[in-house]
Amino acid sequence: MHVFTNLLVALACLAVAAVLAMGLRNTWRGGDPNLSQRLMRWRIGLQFVAIVIIMGVLFTRQHFHS
Repeated sequence: MHVFTNLLVALACLAVAAVLAMGLRNTWRGGDPNLSQRLMRWRIGLQFVAIVIIMGVLFTRQHFHS
């Protein structure tokens, strides 16, 4: 179970990092401001999902694997 949850947390964090990198790349190259805004919204949403996943993993490990 730990392998699955560790992988889930890693994938969530990688998704956030990927969208952040895409947004930074777009900004540094002087790309479309609308794309930058869209990527920022995606990043914030993915960060929320990642935090929910991390908190869920911590909760289940504390309460079911003690």
